[in-house]
Amino acid sequence: MVAILVATLFVSLTPNALSGGLSEQLAVLLTAQPNSVAVPGATPRPLIRIGIVAGHWGNDSGTVCENGTTEADVNLRIATLVQQKLSALGFETDLLQEFDTRLASYHAAVLVSIHNDSCKYINDQATGFKVASAMSSRDSNLANRLAGCLRDRYQRTTGLPLHNSVTNDMSLYHAFSEIDPGTTAGIIETGFMKLDYDILTNQTDLIATGVANGILCFVNNENIAPTPAP
Repeated sequence: MVAILVATLFVSLTPNALSGGLSEQLAVLLTAQPNSVAVPGATPRPLIRIGIVAGHWGNDSGTVCENGTTEADVNLRIATLVQQKLSALGFETDLLQEFDTRLASYHAAVLVSIHNDSCKYINDQATGFKVASAMSSRDSNLANRLAGCLRDRYQRTTGLPLHNSVTNDMSLYHAFSEIDPGTTAGIIETGFMKLDYDILTNQTDLIATGVANGILCFVNNENIAPTPAP
């Protein structure tokens, strides 16, 4: 094959061109090209669509702290960073409002809604994150796997504890009944805006990385370490 290419170039190029461009043209011909270059007859890899809902965005403020910080603003900052991180990796990522019209029959590989818990002091145990999956998903095993990925990767990334309390607002989240049942979905409350305020507002990139890692665990079918027995 190399001999044919060389022979072709010698036939097609003039003597003047041989000295100046032959080595460069051979280098191009013999160097592997980026995957983005279309290959005739090849099937392109389909884009993976991911939906990220910024809780309360476009609808209401959510919980409001004494200093004026709103849950909606914190949710949006986290969701925007998650969307940017996934888009940078080549995923087709939609940033969605709480009651976004696009949620109707929304079809994607995964949809995750990002929220946070109360700004009010409840007790010393009111810290950490919560995760719930959409049982309305067509495949409950996939929904449970998404929740498992979010729990594992988010905790490993942020160091925040899992708070084992899931409210009806999470398990019966409105978007779960609006999207296409083939879309695997879940919701995460990334922390309590009282005791976890510092990490949520001053280490937002770390929080977003934890959520993104959970989603990547799911779409890349990564292993989840078993939870150690107490």
